[in-house]
Amino acid sequence: MKMSASEICKVLKEGELEKRSDNLLQFWKRKTCVLTADSLSIYADTQKKTKGKELKLQTIKKVDCVERTGKFVYFTIVTTDDKEIDFRCSGEDGCWNAIITMALIDFQNRKAIQDFKTRQDPESSAPTQQERRMGRAP
Repeated sequence: MKMSASEICKVLKEGELEKRSDNLLQFWKRKTCVLTADSLSIYADTQKKTKGKELKLQTIKKVDCVERTGKFVYFTIVTTDDKEIDFRCSGEDGCWNAIITMALIDFQNRKAIQDFKTRQDPESSAPTQQERRMGRAP
């Protein structure tokens, strides 16, 4: 998929999310996150010096299990290999789950258009049915 560098680097949302750890105790840990048109980067510190994980949008299947409690909004990102990553953010923080979902839909739409154009290119160089009947090359 072809995107300009400015489109890929454009920050859609930046701020704090809490991620549930994968270990047995499953503590919530604060992470600084940056969502772009291409990925969700998760940093261990607020200065963004140590990148913990980068989730490319092409590896995200869906945003699921949205639940709102008094203080937090909980949601799960499901990856294409069916791994579930749990997040929560404060209710006043501006709907991370909705913004991630919209970025994912936008990414999937751009990919579908690119795939469609790729399939159309070989067909446009193929001879038309009339040219084939007449024995002419394009």
